Amino acid sequence: MTTTTTTLWPEQLTFPGQTAAHPGPVDMTMMYVMHHGFRRDLAAFAAAASATPTEARSTWRALAARWELFAEVLHHHHSGEDAGLWPTLLDRADEAERRVLEAMEAEHAEIDPILTACAAGFERLAHHADEDARAALAVRLCAARESLGRHLRHEETEAIAVIQRVMTNEEWEQVEEEHFRKDVAFAQVLALVPWAAHDVPGPLRRQVFAKTGRPNHILWLLTRRGFERREALAFRYLDRD
Repeated sequence: MTTTTTTLWPEQLTFPGQTAAHPGPVDMTMMYVMHHGFRRDLAAFAAAASATPTEARSTWRALAARWELFAEVLHHHHSGEDAGLWPTLLDRADEAERRVLEAMEAEHAEIDPILTACAAGFERLAHHADEDARAALAVRLCAARESLGRHLRHEETEAIAVIQRVMTNEEWEQVEEEHFRKDVAFAQVLALVPWAAHDVPGPLRRQVFAKTGRPNHILWLLTRRGFERREALAFRYLDRD
């Protein structure tokens, strides 16, 4: 790759907890934004499960609603990868790279039942003060954090390297449009924008909005306070200092 070509590559952002940011022609900003949100959420949920009293019914209801948002975003993200991204890459990958991509799908399948069990735990605690259910949920959330964490590390260190080798940014944008943005309702966008920006360090957040456009920045300004109020209710027993 010539120096002239590499100077035209987009800057790859690095978020807290991220394990790699491979250089290349594809701007992976939104992929890394999503990964940051998944790591952030599972850390907060795991801590909240241990810190929230079982009798705090309104807080457990808020946590259950917040889990639904997290699960919906993660499901949409993984579905887009399984339906559009991995098949595109498999057609162009060499044998070693195909093993990495096949592992991506297998890891999704490993994560799904853990998330389903966590959802059942939140639903139980939203209606009943059940100490056993809380203990089981705490264990399952730790398992979810570890399993998804391993998957994100694997994706960032190996799968994204494949993306950068075999795709152009134009091809990536086509996959994003067809499998990640298509059929997303405006109400979902209103929930997603503040979720994605939450707890992103200020300088990074400004870089993200510079890349993704002013409309997203405006939506964040309009929705962030409501999101933060709901966040404070759900995670009220966590020490955020």
